[in-house]
Amino acid sequence: MKVATWNVNSLRVRLPQLLDWLERAAPDIVGLQETKVADEEFPVAQLAAAGYRAVFVGQRTYNGVALLSREPPGAPLLALPGRLQDEQKRFVAARFGALDVVCAYVPNGSEVGSDKYAYKLGWLEDLRRYLQALLRESPKVLVMGDFNIAPADIDVHDPVAWQGQVLVSDPERAALAGIMALGLHDTFRHLNPDLRAFTWWDYRAAAFRRDHGLRIDHILASTPLLGACRACRVELDLRRAERPSDHAPVLLELDAAALA
Repeated sequence: MKVATWNVNSLRVRLPQLLDWLERAAPDIVGLQETKVADEEFPVAQLAAAGYRAVFVGQRTYNGVALLSREPPGAPLLALPGRLQDEQKRFVAARFGALDVVCAYVPNGSEVGSDKYAYKLGWLEDLRRYLQALLRESPKVLVMGDFNIAPADIDVHDPVAWQGQVLVSDPERAALAGIMALGLHDTFRHLNPDLRAFTWWDYRAAAFRRDHGLRIDHILASTPLLGACRACRVELDLRRAERPSDHAPVLLELDAAALA
């Protein structure tokens, strides 16, 4: 079984790339972030023709998340509990058999100490509370998305230059660590303990060509799923494409028998 997460940075722009990648990589479940399309404009028909159902919530220009799947999703949840009235569309979850899947687009935070930074930390705490409750009920949970946090210095191309900045600050890392302390594991780092790899590169200053990136897109697996994880990689070809997203997908392969 394959699951993936990708911040597409505009589904309208990236749809041809997405459809081509779905055909080539054949993931079973995909979480998308920054779709940037209102619900009535979501490309349901095109994705259905490619063999995928979709649970989504979006808005024009900003944010927006979706879960694509080959199998019908159950129990869809379109807002983060605790933030049901939040206008920012950043959360979607669904159940696939015995597996609960959460797709999150964590706020960027703008700069340390700003109102947006405080909003980010509050959003992460609400996510932690939701996941704490979910894990009490469901042992098999995947949490995927653009977390806008590089967990450790190995996930940063220049830790000295980035020290104390948003995406790598100590409070953000502590918030992510608090989520993982619930019994969730960074599947990429679990399977690639020493590999220096990134998932986001700024469009400016030839950052991708120079590999000046951060690893901020993650797939977290609950403890009962950890033994089922076989491989996890960054799909760099999507970042090399013409008019690419500034993020590359992360793809996780699991033993399907363990998900029954």
